[in-house]
Amino acid sequence: MRTRLAIRIHSLLERKFPERRLFLKSDTDTRFIRLKSETQFLTMLAGSAVVAWAIVATAILLMDSIGSGNFRDQARRDQHTYQQRLNALSRERDNRAEEALAAQERFNTALAQVSAMQSELLASETRRRELETGIDVIQTTLRTVMKDRESARTALAELKEKTNGSDTVLAAAEGAPVPMGFMAEALARTAQERDRIATDAQSALVTAQELEREIKLMQERNDYIFHQLEEAMAISVEPLDKMFRNAGLSPDSLLKQVRSGYSGQGGPLTPLAISTRADGQAAPDEARANGILNRMDQLNMYRIAAEKAPFAQPVLSAFRFTSPFGGRRDPITGGRRTHNGTDFAAAHGTHIHATADGVVVKAGRASGFGKMVKIKHAFGIETLYAHASKIHVKTGQRVSRGDHIADMGSTGRSTGTHLHYEVHVNGTPVNPMTYIKAARDVF
Repeated sequence: MRTRLAIRIHSLLERKFPERRLFLKSDTDTRFIRLKSETQFLTMLAGSAVVAWAIVATAILLMDSIGSGNFRDQARRDQHTYQQRLNALSRERDNRAEEALAAQERFNTALAQVSAMQSELLASETRRRELETGIDVIQTTLRTVMKDRESARTALAELKEKTNGSDTVLAAAEGAPVPMGFMAEALARTAQERDRIATDAQSALVTAQELEREIKLMQERNDYIFHQLEEAMAISVEPLDKMFRNAGLSPDSLLKQVRSGYSGQGGPLTPLAISTRADGQAAPDEARANGILNRMDQLNMYRIAAEKAPFAQPVLSAFRFTSPFGGRRDPITGGRRTHNGTDFAAAHGTHIHATADGVVVKAGRASGFGKMVKIKHAFGIETLYAHASKIHVKTGQRVSRGDHIADMGSTGRSTGTHLHYEVHVNGTPVNPMTYIKAARDVF
């Protein structure tokens, strides 16, 4: 059966590819090579395969070349778009920095105005006390003068009663001039004393009216100063309060902790009193002044709390954000992972700064983080700075906001030079951008 099939195939090949002979002739000899039908067929198949492979390879190369050109163009467009985005982010960062400087200048200006107004308030209060003391003296003098006038009137009446029924009048009637001269002189002195008392009383009334007008003007000026101080306190405190609330921190709890840490008191017990009253009640201005002092104390505690919380960026030089907080694609394995911080990419050796006052609890190598620094702050907050190339602090060292603590690098589990920055509140990682964005309108 196989022999018949082979014969048929050979016969078919003989029709298409008849047997051929290839003669090779030399000077002394002639030889030939016989090309069978099967050999010709296999040669044709091999040649066809080579040609087909060449055509397919050429087509693939052409398609790859065209596709590479498209990819390069797309990559150029993407790079241009990315560069524009980086430029926009840089401009936005510069604008935010300028706004922060302007806000700081406004804050310092407000504090200077508060200090100047407070000095003016104390000076006006001293003047008011002096005027009140002057009014008291004038009123005392007026009462003394009135009493002297009444005493003089009483003495004059008694003198008249005595002279009406005495022998002096009879003597005067008989021509004795001495008693009458004495009476005239006494009456003249009494009249002069009465006129002087009336003049002093009128002058005291005019002076009292002028003092009342001056006190009224002083009260209006004090009310304006109080109003300016209250507005300045509101402008200074509200942005700080908003900053803490945007960061998810309770301002009341923060102030309570700051107050407990800064609670030293002492000295003689001398309560603030702008003026005193006979009924023992405080003057209305005293309550307003105490309210302003309380707001100033609150502002100062807010500033202390702001220095102790990480309301700042760890990188002050040019940088770009390369990975946000939350779920992301792992840059090494490609799987989905949770990213507990924010990545800042910049040049190798870029300075890394502490974002708040605190104590360094770790400065060295850690698995996955490479060279890292961990700082413990107030209110249960910790910050972590990983993948550094060099560390400039030691464990147990106290640092302040803005201190140079490390240099940016690529140690540990990293694909390139960057800073991995984390913020932990009571042991739980939170988004660092929450604190950075919350402080943009204040610092």
